[in-house]
Amino acid sequence: QVRLVDSGGGLVQAGGSLRLSCAASGSIFSISAMGWYRQTPGKQRELVASITSGGSTNYADSVKGRFTISRDNAENTVYLQMNSLKPADTAVYYCNAVSTGVPINYWGQGTQVTVSS
Repeated sequence: QVRLVDSGGGLVQAGGSLRLSCAASGSIFSISAMGWYRQTPGKQRELVASITSGGSTNYADSVKGRFTISRDNAENTVYLQMNSLKPADTAVYYCNAVSTGVPINYWGQGTQVTVSS
């Protein structure tokens, strides 16, 4: 089992920045990749950014050049640095981890990000 605790959301004006954190505990040796998803009411959860255990990253087109995902393996923590935030970035952001072998998805509890215009 993997437990994820995400934090760092809040209210920010357009153009501002926030940094989200996701601390993993439990069977962390089984994690192959981690990432951030976001969801707004009535819409499906969408991938924002992901990072593999080897450090390869992937971003949604809508956040490329503005968001940066990073991983501190020593602290078992993943970060999402969000710059130049837009009202369209308003959502609940969820940390995600995928296990090796039979892929199992683990989720954090979610953290609200609200960007005002």
